[in-house]
Amino acid sequence: MTDQKPSRTPKDSHYATLRRQYRDQKAGGPPQQTVRASRPAVEGTQAPEGLVRLYGLHTVRAALDNPARQIKRMLVTRNALDRLEIADVSALPFDVDIVEPRAIDRETGSEAVHQGVMLETKPLKPQPLKSLQESRLLLILDQVTDPHNVGAIMRSAVAFGAGAIITTARHSPQESGVLAKAASGALELISHIEVRNLADAIGELHDLGFTTIGLDSEGPLELEKTFAPGKLALVLGAEGKGLRQKTRETVTHLARLDMPGAIKSLNVSNAAAISLYAAQRFLSAKD
Repeated sequence: MTDQKPSRTPKDSHYATLRRQYRDQKAGGPPQQTVRASRPAVEGTQAPEGLVRLYGLHTVRAALDNPARQIKRMLVTRNALDRLEIADVSALPFDVDIVEPRAIDRETGSEAVHQGVMLETKPLKPQPLKSLQESRLLLILDQVTDPHNVGAIMRSAVAFGAGAIITTARHSPQESGVLAKAASGALELISHIEVRNLADAIGELHDLGFTTIGLDSEGPLELEKTFAPGKLALVLGAEGKGLRQKTRETVTHLARLDMPGAIKSLNVSNAAAISLYAAQRFLSAKD
């Protein structure tokens, strides 16, 4: 019986390369360099008209669990199919193609972190203000346009039990794979209400018993001092310009987050998370 040489591990290969480079350099020759071929970036294609593309395991799992979702097609790798715990593909009421990751890259672009799965689906329909369900905590976005921020805000809103997010019909991001990925499933779990005139909508919320609080880095009151028993609606403006003047004039209070450090403002998604946490703590204490 002959002895077999142990197989080389990647670590062994790495150190062997370093030793060769050291010997070459000591002998006076230039060190050898390992050149790795980079994978060329792939640009995605447009979704079919009237559809959006959602991708990522959390996003897709939440969409599959949402009965309001009208899914038309799924591209999925076998590995992602296992991770989604879909036992019977044939039972799904839409087309499913089992593919290699590069096939999804061609649809979404290689920069998208799709984790091996993509859906083509109709976007969810925003609801009117009159459809607002009974809720004690709302979040209002005054022309926040960055889909990464809006997605992150949705995630925080769901985490802290907000009943809905209210946005304007214009100057707000449309549903997209980027927004949904940032929301990590929250897009399917919170009501999205769309209004044409934000000041009028805030007035309607006052009639429904809400205290509306606009977040402003120079607000005259600390946020916690503006809370009142009942119902709260937090209003956040876009990065840079903040709340519009009409919004500032319409809300019940303008408030600031009390920050003792040298920086007095935060990214809007971070400000939303902190404000929601504080508001939920206040409301829970009043139960």
